[in-house]
Amino acid sequence: MSTTEAVDVPRGGVLSARYRLATLGMVALIGIAAFESLAVTTVMPTIARELDGETLYSLAFASPLASGVVGMVVAGNWADRSGPRVVVTASMIAFAVGLAVVGTAPDMVVLLLGRLVQGLGSGAVIVGLYVMVSRLYPPPLHPSIFAGFAAAWVVPGLVGPVIAGAVTETLGWHWVFLGALVAAVPAFAMVLPSLRRVPPTVPAEGEARVAWSVGRIAWSVGAALAVLALNLVGELPVWAGAVVVVGAVAVLGVALRPLLPAGTFRAAPGVPALVLLRGLVGAAFLGSDVYLPYMLSAEYGFSTTASGITLTLGAVAWAASSWLQGRLGDRVPQLAGIRVGIALVVVGTASAAATPLWHLPPTVVIVGWSLAGAGMGFMYPRFSVLVLRWSGDDEKGFNSSSLTIADSSGSAVALAVTGAAFVQLGGAEQPAAFVACFVVALAVAVLALGVSGRGVPRGR
Repeated sequence: MSTTEAVDVPRGGVLSARYRLATLGMVALIGIAAFESLAVTTVMPTIARELDGETLYSLAFASPLASGVVGMVVAGNWADRSGPRVVVTASMIAFAVGLAVVGTAPDMVVLLLGRLVQGLGSGAVIVGLYVMVSRLYPPPLHPSIFAGFAAAWVVPGLVGPVIAGAVTETLGWHWVFLGALVAAVPAFAMVLPSLRRVPPTVPAEGEARVAWSVGRIAWSVGAALAVLALNLVGELPVWAGAVVVVGAVAVLGVALRPLLPAGTFRAAPGVPALVLLRGLVGAAFLGSDVYLPYMLSAEYGFSTTASGITLTLGAVAWAASSWLQGRLGDRVPQLAGIRVGIALVVVGTASAAATPLWHLPPTVVIVGWSLAGAGMGFMYPRFSVLVLRWSGDDEKGFNSSSLTIADSSGSAVALAVTGAAFVQLGGAEQPAAFVACFVVALAVAVLALGVSGRGVPRGR
């Protein structure tokens, strides 16, 4: 190893003195976001009942995904122009404000507004952290830090659902969100010193600064509105819902094209196919994940705390599998790792559909969802590593935001479809409603497995 390499990759890796504070702070922020995500999934059935908002159940998850698309586009453009410093700071403020609004919401409408603000911030901060990694850490450390991001789900996965359930049953669900807000403050304080050391983006001599992409931002707003419209279909008469679906899908398809790499919708080899795959596997996983606690509560009488067991095991399996792929590195070919991960998600979503269909023991879905979590952990960091590896310096912000845009958009569309099916088939009172949601997720996972071969072209 040369002297330069020794300086770039210090002994101790991402936990060396040079990177320790930034690593711990960023992982903590991801962990808080993970806790909030798991907490929402665990306590939302209770919130929907208390606020009389069962028909808006899917929208409570889809609204932050929709606004997150706008946050991602703005953050990606902003990071390419100026670097991640101001992006991470501004997005953390928005995330905190959203948590405060949700934590004090007196009704479902205010809660949804808070979720929109929260999603705007969380979508932007993810892009900002990705770009911060690319500017602060040398490429050999990227697999480790992204594995750390994924592994940040382990503690929230172990205790998050249990804590969220216990807090909800003793103090009330409001305190779940307010607690996450309090924890985010010291985590951001840990990141701030390293964030200040990241140099701003300076154009090369003779090159112009990256311009504001007003068109892309406008398209992101259009995509977000289309997603929100899709998630309101269940509230409309059948004929009106059909009209809204056709219009919203058309708008979404047009609006997403400039927000994603060229060739994404046709799975062009390389970065476009990886972005598409990220959207598909995210849709398959989240499309099932949000209904699992609801199903365990409605069909098997699980308490709020007990219904989080499935999420706990799935998150732990995700983190453990992510750690394993980080240790294995390139010893497992990237395409093989992606395909193994998707196959496990197929198994998990199939177990989720089979459980209410034949009223199988809940152990079936708990084990199956642990396998799905393991699959996500084994493949998810690979998308980020490969996209950064195959992106130029002036593309990292755009392509990083594309990954998360595809993830959020795919998940939001899946939630719209499952939400409409859930309401039309009778909601929580009918096992068929849950079966339909899980079958949709299974179909998306199978589609992802079918196109996975285009994600890592031969020779790359």
